Amino acid sequence: MKKWIRNGTVVTASDTCQADVLIEGERIVAIGETLEADEAEVIDASGCYVFPGGIDPHTHLDMPFGGTVTADDFESGTRAAAFGGTTSIIDFCLTRKGESLREAIAVWHEKARGKAVIDYGFHLMIAEANDQVLEELETVVKHEGITSLKVFMAYKNVFQADDETLFKTLVRARELGALVQVHAENGDVIDYLTKQALANGQTDPIHHALTRPPEAEGEATGRAAALAALAGSQLYVVHVSCAEAVRRIAEAREKGWNVYGETCPQYLALDISALAQPDFEGAKYVWSPPLREKWHQEVLWNALKSGILQTVGSDQCSFNFKGQKELGRGDFTKIPNGGPLIEDRISVLYSDGVHAGRISLHQFVDIVSTKAAKLFGMYPRKGTIAVGSDADIVIFNPQAKRTISAETHHMRVDYNPFEGKEVVGEVVSVLSRGEFVIRDKEFVGQAGAGRFIKRATFTRP
Repeated sequence: MKKWIRNGTVVTASDTCQADVLIEGERIVAIGETLEADEAEVIDASGCYVFPGGIDPHTHLDMPFGGTVTADDFESGTRAAAFGGTTSIIDFCLTRKGESLREAIAVWHEKARGKAVIDYGFHLMIAEANDQVLEELETVVKHEGITSLKVFMAYKNVFQADDETLFKTLVRARELGALVQVHAENGDVIDYLTKQALANGQTDPIHHALTRPPEAEGEATGRAAALAALAGSQLYVVHVSCAEAVRRIAEAREKGWNVYGETCPQYLALDISALAQPDFEGAKYVWSPPLREKWHQEVLWNALKSGILQTVGSDQCSFNFKGQKELGRGDFTKIPNGGPLIEDRISVLYSDGVHAGRISLHQFVDIVSTKAAKLFGMYPRKGTIAVGSDADIVIFNPQAKRTISAETHHMRVDYNPFEGKEVVGEVVSVLSRGEFVIRDKEFVGQAGAGRFIKRATFTRP
């Protein structure tokens, strides 16, 4: 049956208009003020914005880390994402040295199969850049539709790759049209500072942040940008947390280098003081890069407004406080890194961004949806409201208020880092390819309904 969204305000990255949206099957077939649709289900969006579905370009679902596995898998994680207005995610597929890339991809497909309630794609981690891996990448990019590659510059002796691996990946990505992502922190420096802290008996969660200083993030960001320019390639810096990294990205973009950046809601709304909470409560806020001093927040907001940073991902990587984060009592290096953030990404950006006057409504849509679709090969199928696009749509009440709490969130985890934060604006209903996933704030979707997204190669947005 056709669906006819009426009386709403349609907002894209470039336009706002009072218009109806007509959906037939999985696609948008008409947009206008005087639509007629016989035998269509009418959806009243009076007083609401009609946004393109959010795209979260940075998630870790069902991911092993630090001797445990994230609390949210592809079912609970994508369900929570949908409640938050996200209709597509791109999750990180981890690889291991000596393992075929296609074997790793098969594992991640199995993790998602029958579970995802919204559409999803994969980024692929590159742990080594030997001849076999570099040759196999052609099939991964051109036939698997996985067109973004991740290189870690941190987590020494776990995920960290050397500069040769990063450079070879950048060169191969240029040849294949893939976008290279980096976790930009100087892992060698962090390893040294961490060992020093432990030797001095500094074991509390706050020392996770103090041993990962912003200078280490800035240095790695600048190094990665320079290597990308040398390779004539394209680079996307994930989870930018500080002024030092923003400055390096700004300098690269001023030189015309093909460098992009992402930040996350936690860096826009929380600060380092959270890690100093007593009774090990600070462990709830251990992720990497760490939270920074509060003044960095406005630098990040200004970078989003000016276009130095293009996207906001959640870096969803949830671990329960009890039984998982507690693994690091007495040694902050054993606290699993990550937080439950997938559900509140859009709420925080709208409330602290649009409602607070930091960014415009069009910038908000661009940041949470459109720019990610363009950077990661999904536009215009995803990321906009246009005739022919997938009917991934969010009906959003800009006047409603709610208080974020673990008691009411939908992630499978026992705390929320934004606990008690009041936000303005609320997701009412969400459609994925024309079918309701959330309807009047109730889940009506189905596990396994989400499809894998084969993405196009990189084109400069």
